[in-house]
Amino acid sequence: MSAPITVTVETHSILSINNIYLLIGFVVMFLVVKTLQDKGHPKRLTTALFWFLFGSVFLFGDLSIELLGESLTYQWVGISVLCIALLAGLGKVSMGSYDVPSEQELNSRAQRIGNHLFIPAVMIPVVTVVCTLLLSDINIANIYLFDQKHVTLAALTLACGVALLAGWKLTSGSPLLALGESRRLVDSIGWAAILPQMLAMLGGVFIVAQTGTAIQDLVTLFISPDNRFMLVVLYCTGMALFTMIMGNAFAAFPVMTAGIAVPFLIQGHGASPAPLVAIGMYSGYCGTLMTPMAANFNIVPAALLDLKDKYQVIKVQIPTALTLLAINILLMYGVIFND
Repeated sequence: MSAPITVTVETHSILSINNIYLLIGFVVMFLVVKTLQDKGHPKRLTTALFWFLFGSVFLFGDLSIELLGESLTYQWVGISVLCIALLAGLGKVSMGSYDVPSEQELNSRAQRIGNHLFIPAVMIPVVTVVCTLLLSDINIANIYLFDQKHVTLAALTLACGVALLAGWKLTSGSPLLALGESRRLVDSIGWAAILPQMLAMLGGVFIVAQTGTAIQDLVTLFISPDNRFMLVVLYCTGMALFTMIMGNAFAAFPVMTAGIAVPFLIQGHGASPAPLVAIGMYSGYCGTLMTPMAANFNIVPAALLDLKDKYQVIKVQIPTALTLLAINILLMYGVIFND
């Protein structure tokens, strides 16, 4: 009997991940052009170079793989990342000059629009959820609306576009005005705006380098494997501290769980995995509240609210974070062990 014939049907999508990357690249390159045109910018060339290096990865990444191959492309991206870090570390990225309305004009617009201003912001999560749940499988002639491997991200992209249209309607603005204002906001956040991407990359490096194994070896040097309470304290505190370094609990989770939770608590003491990892992630979120590395949570709001102290959000959150961390430690110690 002959083997069955397997037919693979290739699927295509309008909002594919590659198209989303291209869109991000075009937006960033628009910021580069506007920065170069800003003659009053104190660090015009280096700031433009910073954003060009960042945007070129999104815009030319696939083309580079086709022309140069994966190996050379990876080297180019790595060199770009090092240059980006160098420019940021040397303080070569700064704000420029912008066409900002007067305070009287801003107050007048605020009174005219009122609370309707929050509609575009609320639309983003609502449209994302609706599209993900109801429109993910829509296709015509095997051409899907959303990338089937990145449905949520594609839905989020569409939601941002819908919210942008709603914002234009409310404010009577224009696409160029929106892009120009995005430059001011991105410049006010500065290099911290790209931290999530950089830290996600670093998390992948830690996993490949088997950092969890190294942490496991360090634990045995300072703490007895029989001391349950101290292992719980170390895991929860380690999740918070490593999240503060990484800026993301998801990046800290595989490293700390592989280094402490699995070998010592689950395998060594028979801890229940489900509550352990749930509370462990919650402990990581406590670290998120206390670090500028979580820029999208702590630095971006300060920039959007024009706070004089960009660390004010973190300072307000620290007491809550420490209290929750202590509760997580006691809760984990009380619920994960069956004996």
